[in-house]
Amino acid sequence: MIICKSPREIEIMREAGKIVALTHQELQKYIAPGISTKELDTIAEKFIRGYDAIPSFKGYNGFRGSICTSVNEELVHGIPGDRVLLDGDIISIDIGAKYNGYHGDSAWTYPVGTSSPENQQLLEVTKNALYLGLEEAKPGVRLSNISHAIQVYVETHDFSIVREYVGHGVGKELHEEPQIPHYGPPNKGPRLKPGMVLAVEPMVNAGSRYVKTLADNWTVVTVDGKTCAHFEHTIAITETGYEILTKL
Repeated sequence: MIICKSPREIEIMREAGKIVALTHQELQKYIAPGISTKELDTIAEKFIRGYDAIPSFKGYNGFRGSICTSVNEELVHGIPGDRVLLDGDIISIDIGAKYNGYHGDSAWTYPVGTSSPENQQLLEVTKNALYLGLEEAKPGVRLSNISHAIQVYVETHDFSIVREYVGHGVGKELHEEPQIPHYGPPNKGPRLKPGMVLAVEPMVNAGSRYVKTLADNWTVVTVDGKTCAHFEHTIAITETGYEILTKL
């Protein structure tokens, strides 16, 4: 069942989303060669708790970090640890914050130091795909129109959409219905309604679309070892379109 949120609930989620956006803004000050992913995690947790919020991912199904830090060929669910960022890396940081019982969720992929033209294009295409998908988010539109717009744009630029991981509803639970693939035909699935809150998060590989999970049972990497990117916003469907909840 897809839960439509009340205006009061969306107001709380707007605050949760703002905390997530502020945390992304804070971490950008520190993303540079020489910092470890664990150091970024420590900064993020302290920052989130400073707003009377809780890191959504901490302890989620046993996850040890407060944020997900995925570097280069790591797509999602990277566990913060001793890995030190190097010049030319890219890092996807996925942040969730629970505030007054509701979650905000957003991921962004950042260059570390000097980025290659290939990585710059990967990041630009993935980010553009997110916003093109969101252009389809309006009342009465079928959910898969978001999915289709993302896939067409990504594949037109000769990148690959990951199919094993999807976007999702957000609310009192971090993951709610509906699931939101980032590929597929248009005009399928439920019609969007005001009050729905969705996390749309295209995950794009520079090479083939295939991924695998490492022995830690969390970190997802590309099978071919090529780089990948992940961009995500939490949005609320409004009477006329959508509102991004995870931006400043």
